[in-house]
Amino acid sequence: MLIVQKFGGSSVANVERVFNVAKRIIETYKQGNDVVVVLSAQGDTTDELIAKAHEIDLHPSRREMDMLISTGEQISVALMAMAIQKLGYPAVSLNAFQVGMYTNTTHSNARLKKIHTERIEAELDRKNIVLVTGFQGINKFDDITTLGRSGSDTTAVALAAALKADKCEIYTDVDGVYTADPRVVKDARKLKEISYDEMLELASLGAKVLHNRSVEIAKKYNVELVVRSSLNNAEGTVVKEVCNMEKMLVSGVAGDKNVARISVIGVEDTPGKAFELFSLLAKHKISVDIILQSIGRDGTKDISFTVDRDDLHDALKLIKENQERLTAKDVVYSDKIAKVSIVGAGMATNPGVAAMMFEAMYNAGINIHMISTSEVKISVLIDEKYTEDAMNAIHEQFRLAIER
Repeated sequence: MLIVQKFGGSSVANVERVFNVAKRIIETYKQGNDVVVVLSAQGDTTDELIAKAHEIDLHPSRREMDMLISTGEQISVALMAMAIQKLGYPAVSLNAFQVGMYTNTTHSNARLKKIHTERIEAELDRKNIVLVTGFQGINKFDDITTLGRSGSDTTAVALAAALKADKCEIYTDVDGVYTADPRVVKDARKLKEISYDEMLELASLGAKVLHNRSVEIAKKYNVELVVRSSLNNAEGTVVKEVCNMEKMLVSGVAGDKNVARISVIGVEDTPGKAFELFSLLAKHKISVDIILQSIGRDGTKDISFTVDRDDLHDALKLIKENQERLTAKDVVYSDKIAKVSIVGAGMATNPGVAAMMFEAMYNAGINIHMISTSEVKISVLIDEKYTEDAMNAIHEQFRLAIER
């Protein structure tokens, strides 16, 4: 079998953990499997590198940031190769350039376009354990790009798809996918399985266990995906197309504090103004989530929407530079908000789910600023300070701690 494994930064944070992971990789190899391993940067390395950059410039070039923060993964794979070799087994480390992991040209949030498999396959033929840097790629100019936070998950699943691997195992510091973040909701329950669609929504809405684009790729190429702990041998959570168990009304609760709200005030109430605003943001690769437009009064309307906090500075700069063309009287923002969401495949056929969620918020005394819905999720925008209270109230309201 060909197995792709991915280990997160906390799994390789120090020498002891590096050797623990090395032994785990070797066990898989000794069972007669070909093994490709994707690693994240050790511990808080990426945050430390970002802090170093901000000592120089609070808004540095994205190209140079990619050059800087991609070094963390290269350290991880080199050290892991040394550890495996020290334990007596063959290993080789490769970075994105050596593999040929090509992305588009968007720095800091690039998307994989093509992966060359020849080098990896040649190393596997030599019976090497292959260690590949996660989170990074190269563009058509041979510049280093990065895939966004938790991008190593995407690297692993994309490699599994390109190599037609039998399985992709994502090892993390929790032992599966839970009904909520167990660090926030103490009685959160581990799920035995979850559908691609539900996992994709949870990942997109702030659940940090998997990168949302990794789930997109797994669904598209039907990659068998298992999320499990790097610290114990507990059964993990299987992410797959269809779950055998009865669809739960709600599968999970997610909270996301990496959110900012922008309100463009007093825009002319004429056709095309929303198009002008959002096409401007799209042209500069700024993704927008929840959108709310007021009813036009006195010939004007207000448009509010959310972006990632990382994009707030660029979005505000763009809008203010084009404020006259957009006919906006003012632009205001808040970065002290959060998005709390529920996800569940059973929501589409069960009326009253939204009412239950809003009742939980009311009982907890939490005000809702904006609402967004789809067939499998409901998201609300609230003050950031109430994020944990909201998640606990909703989790209790839907009795998610109880085994179904």
